[in-house]
Amino acid sequence: MGTLTNIYRSSVGKKFVVALTGLFLCTFLVEHLAGNFLLFVNDGGASFNEYSETLSHNVIIRTIEIVLFLAFFFHILTATTLWWRNRKARPDSYAQNQKSANSTLASRISFLTGSIVFIFLVIHLRTFFVPSRFFPSENPSMYTLVVFAFSNGWYCLFYLVALVLLGYHLRHGFQSAFQTFGIRGKNYQSLIEWIGVIFWLLIPLGFATMPIYFFWTTHFGG
Repeated sequence: MGTLTNIYRSSVGKKFVVALTGLFLCTFLVEHLAGNFLLFVNDGGASFNEYSETLSHNVIIRTIEIVLFLAFFFHILTATTLWWRNRKARPDSYAQNQKSANSTLASRISFLTGSIVFIFLVIHLRTFFVPSRFFPSENPSMYTLVVFAFSNGWYCLFYLVALVLLGYHLRHGFQSAFQTFGIRGKNYQSLIEWIGVIFWLLIPLGFATMPIYFFWTTHFGG
């Protein structure tokens, strides 16, 4: 236990934790998007509500949720600690002169995008997860919650902006994770970049279809 604690305290150990939890959260995005596509089934939300009920009552899934929340916690905590350490260790003049030459825009704003995505996550959980999981008898079905939330233009706009920032965050984070693991060499770089497109572009686009669809059908669908 002491050895693991010492490893975690080191910068290398923290980078490993950020990379590992980040990739785990990427797999969650795939599952979450696949389940949310049930919103488009033309059955008045029955399939999506059944899916949501399964998530609420399946013991295995509830256990995975705990692991998921721990992954979010350690990813956010560790990434913030690394950012703060780097900020204190780097002189301001050096940062101003070298940042654009040595890093991409996505990497330079990674902490900012991650912070805004975190705010979005809190609001997202408050909008959907908390009412359906902790107060189910006091709230309508999950499908109704989705339709109601996405009928609000401001919420849809915030949701879409957060997805853009999520894409920027994943564009840097996905490739950076493999670099941390030491397997982003010439033999794998192209493959990692192509797979990365799935996470930083296609998955955010998939999520974006939902607020656009429900806002349009609610206000203009007749």
